[in-house]
Amino acid sequence: MKKKKAFFITVEGLEGSGKSSVINFLRDLLKRNKFSVKIFREPGSTKVGEKIRNILLDKKNSKLSVHTELLLYLAARTQLIEEELKKALDKYDFVICDRFFDSTLVYQGYALGLGKIVEDAVKTFSLGVVPDLTIFLNAPPEEGLRRIAKKDRIESRPLNFHKKLRQGYLKLAKKYPQRIKCVDARGNLKDIYKRIQLVLEKNCPNLTCLWYR
Repeated sequence: MKKKKAFFITVEGLEGSGKSSVINFLRDLLKRNKFSVKIFREPGSTKVGEKIRNILLDKKNSKLSVHTELLLYLAARTQLIEEELKKALDKYDFVICDRFFDSTLVYQGYALGLGKIVEDAVKTFSLGVVPDLTIFLNAPPEEGLRRIAKKDRIESRPLNFHKKLRQGYLKLAKKYPQRIKCVDARGNLKDIYKRIQLVLEKNCPNLTCLWYR
């Protein structure tokens, strides 16, 4: 892949952890500081990816096997990378993605128990694209699930599954501490945004004056 221009940030977290709010904050903060920003979500952000997203989240698809689920997430990701992400990384200052391959490692690899199969598949089908910074919004699963009125297929899984997700993310953060930064996602949004900003300033090159008040 051609040398990229953009700084690639991914935002990860449990269901209802506030990823959308944090991504909107990052976008607004960076744009106010005159940076160009492109936002994606996984699965989705392409016509094919959005159709796959609908299949994955539809509660009617209760018989979807864990292996089929894995393949669908990988398919949506490769479509996003080849159709949109590679171009964006060459064009913008910052690219932000709501979930990326860490979600697959944690959801399908750790919580659903597919392990090595997922690690190998993620390595192959991420097509060499690795985030520069991953922000994990760390909060108890009960907290996030309470915020969701109408739950989709993934959100409706038992609480124990969501607890495993948190364990998986924390293990991943311990394995890749230079890339994955855990941010306390409890409390009011203003405090959370300040924590996010500190992470951004400490981990993005030539970015030391992003003042949020």
